Amino acid sequence: MAFDGITVAAVAKELGDTLTGGRITKIAQPETDELLLTIKAPGGAYRLYISASASLPLIYLTDENKPSPMTAPNFCMLLRKHIGNGRITGVSQPGLERIIQLDIEHLDELGDLCKKKLIIEIMGKHSNIIFCDDKDRIIDSIKHVNAQMSSVREVLPGREYFIPDTMAKRDPLTVAREDFIRALKDKPSSLGKAVYTSFTGISPVVAEEICSLAGLESGMTARDLSEDMLSHLYRQFSYYMENIKLGSFCPTIYYDKNTPKEFCAFPLSHFGGRTLPDNTLPPGACKEQGAALRYGSKEFESISQALKTYYATKNTLTRIRQKSTDLRHVVQTALERSRKKYDLQSGQLKDTRNRDKYKVYGELINIYGYSLPAGSKELTALNYYTDQEITIPLDPTMTPQENSQKYFAKYNKQKRTFEALSELIRETADDIQYLESIGNALDIAMNEADLAQIKEELTQSGYVRRKFTKKKVKLTSRPMHYISSDGYHMYVGKNNLQNDELTFSFAAGNDWWFHAKGAPGSHVIVKTGGDELPDRTFEEAGRLAAYYSKNRGNDKVEIDYVEKKHVKKPNGAKPGFVIYYTNYSLVIDSDISDIENVQD
Repeated sequence: MAFDGITVAAVAKELGDTLTGGRITKIAQPETDELLLTIKAPGGAYRLYISASASLPLIYLTDENKPSPMTAPNFCMLLRKHIGNGRITGVSQPGLERIIQLDIEHLDELGDLCKKKLIIEIMGKHSNIIFCDDKDRIIDSIKHVNAQMSSVREVLPGREYFIPDTMAKRDPLTVAREDFIRALKDKPSSLGKAVYTSFTGISPVVAEEICSLAGLESGMTARDLSEDMLSHLYRQFSYYMENIKLGSFCPTIYYDKNTPKEFCAFPLSHFGGRTLPDNTLPPGACKEQGAALRYGSKEFESISQALKTYYATKNTLTRIRQKSTDLRHVVQTALERSRKKYDLQSGQLKDTRNRDKYKVYGELINIYGYSLPAGSKELTALNYYTDQEITIPLDPTMTPQENSQKYFAKYNKQKRTFEALSELIRETADDIQYLESIGNALDIAMNEADLAQIKEELTQSGYVRRKFTKKKVKLTSRPMHYISSDGYHMYVGKNNLQNDELTFSFAAGNDWWFHAKGAPGSHVIVKTGGDELPDRTFEEAGRLAAYYSKNRGNDKVEIDYVEKKHVKKPNGAKPGFVIYYTNYSLVIDSDISDIENVQD
């Protein structure tokens, strides 16, 4: 969901309640477009994280610190000079704009009281952090915008600060009924789109929610509605805006399985929601009241906790995806090469499918060739394998014995080719299966330690050249740990090295082993402790094997499971490759949202 004006309003209220009266004790700039302010307020010490990143602009309170560069950037030094030890006197939001203004008092070099403004604009690629004096004159900004970059507004030292009005949207907090209805009727688009394109700070999801609360289809147009229906929509719109004015926020994140789907400063009734188990609630989350509907939902005590949880997950996935680009390129290149090799070898193998025919030709020429006249071009004889007559082409310049030897030689050559290609195809198929398993491991990697272990595996397998360096990489990645509803410990390998370690070093003979049938995926081990496992634990372990495989997301995934003592590793096999014969099977979905994840 977009970081809309309603979310900014929730952040502004939280910052106003928490930071007003606080002193700025530390200013850091961890990245070129980030600030981290440490503020000692009446309620305690807080860190305010501000990002003007074009891809992920954010502002929220956090308890986490970030390393700063050895030499502070110029903008950071400027802020330290002016507002270091300054006092925050107020936090405001103009209208429902995606803008937060921090009013700050400080003493200048002469000891006189001065006022400054730190303005944070959360506007996608146009996001910025702008430092102004009390007359709205720009002192500096974390991003400079000149006339060549924008014809709407320059953001440069000495320029006057103003909020550009490029969309001609109305303020939803003050709009009258007549103006509301007129704005919607002027838009030929759908009702939902007319709402979010006519009023400041409203995202498509919130527009959909307002229409849903009014009992109207967002796909209709305002011209399809009567005056009474439009008045009813305005009343619902006003109720929603009144909650913003009162600051009655209830930040909520909606999950599609374990993946954050949407968040909002208020619950989204049109999303539905089912309460996720308490053991999956992050710190600061409170229980959700609701029936089992479409998405799992979690409510939070503060908007900062919701934003941190939502974007931490999104940011981690994005960052890990970016950091794994080189490894993915290595795997994808090797996969394409192996698949081309497999297709070529398979085509060559097809050319040998008639090899037995030449053996029969040679035998029949030996048997019946003595009666052939010299210079014969063919031999018609009874094939005693099929009891049918066949015609065999002959080289008239050769004797029958020479023709027979020619066919035997052709048969032997194709036989040798078939045997060699069969072995090569098996090896190539194993390479493809192995590389696909690496690709799956990259898909489920959660942190840099996981990527380091995958890189080490690729290095050991010869796909990545080892760099000779004195610094040795320490591998700290560990398997995932879950506990079944019946209290049994379940472990999931994140990559092939962990799969081998789990199966052949960690698991006991009577523990149970699970894996998605015919698909790259993780080994799942359930520790039995000598007990007979209940059916529910088998099902939950099967869901884990389905979720951490290439078949994740399918409603029906076939899972093989067997006691660990029946799982063997062939000599010289690649990491993660096993064989087993006496297994059981089950078909299960890949929903693991109700399974407790233990953070070891």
